[in-house]
Amino acid sequence: MNKLKALMVDVDGVVIRTRPGGWTADLETDLGLPADLLQSHFFRPHWSDVVMGRAALRDRLDPFLARHAPHLTSDELTAYWFAKDAWLDDELLADLAALRSRGLILHLATVQEHERAAYLWNTLGFSDCFDAMHYAADLGCGKPDPEFYARIEARTGFAPADLFLLDDRPANVEAARAASWGGALWDGTARLSEVLAAGG
Repeated sequence: MNKLKALMVDVDGVVIRTRPGGWTADLETDLGLPADLLQSHFFRPHWSDVVMGRAALRDRLDPFLARHAPHLTSDELTAYWFAKDAWLDDELLADLAALRSRGLILHLATVQEHERAAYLWNTLGFSDCFDAMHYAADLGCGKPDPEFYARIEARTGFAPADLFLLDDRPANVEAARAASWGGALWDGTARLSEVLAAGG
């Protein structure tokens, strides 16, 4: 940890825990929209373009809703989605805050589209917990693409040896290590200090 200058932290599966059944578990009951319909007609054909910044969320979501769920607006669905998908790991956030208080720079490094990224930063208050956020739609690429890591280096000015990724996906950690970052896999079963120590 002596040489580490910035810890890059993933969002979903790390600082936001995975809700049992996912955020769509009660979607049909609550909003009258079957989760499998949303998956097959919105996420599967459109999500890659949206999350990589090639299309705006509403430009793809509004036509889907008009055809398959005209009783819903995109404002209603996104408000429900973002709120349901915001189960914070308070213990991890406290451990991160303790590291930050000792001078470690904390950034988010995550695969998000623009609207949820803004929600995370502003509404959930991650702007108070982290020094910066790097996300797929803004960078034009996502993990584990090597370009994701290279663009963060270019944006921040940190050398690879200064950086360490905490992520819940093995492929993303492996890609970080291939880029000469440090990296550790997070599964929520150990304290942050133990995970970072195990990751070198």
